[in-house]
Amino acid sequence: MRWSYFFAASVACAVAWTSAVASTQEDKAVCTARSNSPDARIAACTRLLNSGNLTNYERYVTYNNRGITWFDKDNFDNAIADYTEAIRLNPKLVFAFYNRASAWHRMGEFDRGISDCDTAIRLNPNFSGAYLTRGINWAGKAAYDRAVADYNEAIRLDPTQPLAFLDRANAWKEKGDYDRAIADYSEAIRLAPTNSKAFANRGDSWRLKGDLDRALVDQDQAVALGSNGIIPYLVRGDTYRYKGEFARAIADYETALANSPDYIPALVGLGLTFEKMGDFANARAKLEQSLVSQNINRFNAPSPSALETARARLAALDSGVAQPLIPNSPARAKSATSIPTPTVSAAAKLPENPGTAKASAAKLERRAALVIGNSEYRQVPKLANPRKDAEAVAASLRSIGFQSVTLSNDATRESLVDGLRAFANEAERSDWALVYYAGHGIEVGGVNYLVPVDARLAVDRDIQFEAVPLDQILAAVDGAKKLKLVVLDACRDNPFTPRKTAAPETDASARSTGGATIASRSIGRGLAEVKAPAATLVVFAAKDGQVALDGEGVNSPFAVAVLQRLATPGVEINKLFRLVRDDVMEATAGRQEPYTYGSLPGKEDFFFVTR
Repeated sequence: MRWSYFFAASVACAVAWTSAVASTQEDKAVCTARSNSPDARIAACTRLLNSGNLTNYERYVTYNNRGITWFDKDNFDNAIADYTEAIRLNPKLVFAFYNRASAWHRMGEFDRGISDCDTAIRLNPNFSGAYLTRGINWAGKAAYDRAVADYNEAIRLDPTQPLAFLDRANAWKEKGDYDRAIADYSEAIRLAPTNSKAFANRGDSWRLKGDLDRALVDQDQAVALGSNGIIPYLVRGDTYRYKGEFARAIADYETALANSPDYIPALVGLGLTFEKMGDFANARAKLEQSLVSQNINRFNAPSPSALETARARLAALDSGVAQPLIPNSPARAKSATSIPTPTVSAAAKLPENPGTAKASAAKLERRAALVIGNSEYRQVPKLANPRKDAEAVAASLRSIGFQSVTLSNDATRESLVDGLRAFANEAERSDWALVYYAGHGIEVGGVNYLVPVDARLAVDRDIQFEAVPLDQILAAVDGAKKLKLVVLDACRDNPFTPRKTAAPETDASARSTGGATIASRSIGRGLAEVKAPAATLVVFAAKDGQVALDGEGVNSPFAVAVLQRLATPGVEINKLFRLVRDDVMEATAGRQEPYTYGSLPGKEDFFFVTR
């Protein structure tokens, strides 16, 4: 009897042990196969970790696998916790560092992501994925040059990886180098012909180059490939909005919202569309909805930029004045100078009641401005708009109460330097000092220069003798007691190509491309980033590295926006230049983004015109 019981008990234990082994093997299969549902994988991985039947190797592999599954569910906190435990169990587990870096990126913790990639690269210098993920984190910090360097290394190590080309293309696009972006998107498409994001973003690059028809061809393909996605509908909605096809834009934004409720960029796109249609009630509703949205999926789109746009447009609606009429973009811009811009009317230049505007300016403040417009260049093609822009801005500043406005057109280096010296004395007697410059500007070796009309720049050393560094402009406004402001519509294509001599040209359409060199010195595209001194704002018509557009109207798109906003009452100066940014973005189909550098003290708000 005892023997029978023992046998029976032994048989029962054997059956239980065999069942446990089978269950463990089944859970291992489910836990590791990403074809299974995420919930099933998490449950299987959890049972394995709780079973007590795993070796140390099996435990850290299982933690890593469960972390991947949490990542797939967008639960990045749990993913990071599991990757961290896998690393504790095996501090040399390269894939856990790489995976955790991806999760840090999705959390917006870019420095942590970079640190984990550094470790992964140290453990395995030939792991292309670690370079790719470090590049993505650098891009999250807007350090696009460092991102491109990492993408280059990832591609060198594995030239068959479409994501490396896709992400490098995204960096080129952010840097404004749309031709390189399109080339990399095309390579990503060749390697992965069904990648809807590559088509969507290549289309967006075509849109930024001014070819809206080619943009729509790619974006239609992106929608066909990723019918349940967000980005294809979002970027196609943007293109339709720029073309003035508002019903189609609304339909695409609403589809994006159906796929991702309260998606911030789609809400802002709807708001901008309704505003362009004159439906300000719906525009306000969508923009306000974007500000309270909880959909902050950082992976799909730059929500912070969209939120900045929403706040600026709401400030415009709150100003109580009619909004500028921005023309629809052409289906295809033939050149950088072929974008139609509206003629600035007297109503746009001046407030509705100039006398009221003057009276509303702070009576105890003295405001001085130096306005420069360089059009008649002697050694390179003349510019049509700067002189007209300067004259209009000078008139507007006088109308809103600036006590001293000096207008200097077609300044040589000598007259420009003399003018700045005289204005520095004027600034010291003033509360506000403003310099507005329209004309050519170039960046050489990280230094920005304004180019007088008599500059030749035949060899590299000429730059310091014939041009005026931006620091000299900043020094001229530095004596003002409260506000120092420099506004530069000078980010045009560089016209000074390598040459020994150059004959004057008069054809305003003959323009060289950026990236040229004077002898051995590198010239950047547009202007370089500025570190503005305290209590100083520096406003570029196009952000560093971008090129400003002249347009075909009487004034440049940037000048139109500035003129239309200067006399808007009750808009604080930081908000005012955000509104200028949005106006120019709409007018140029997103190809030109004005940018403001520096900050003002918080103890006081600054208004060109008070209410």
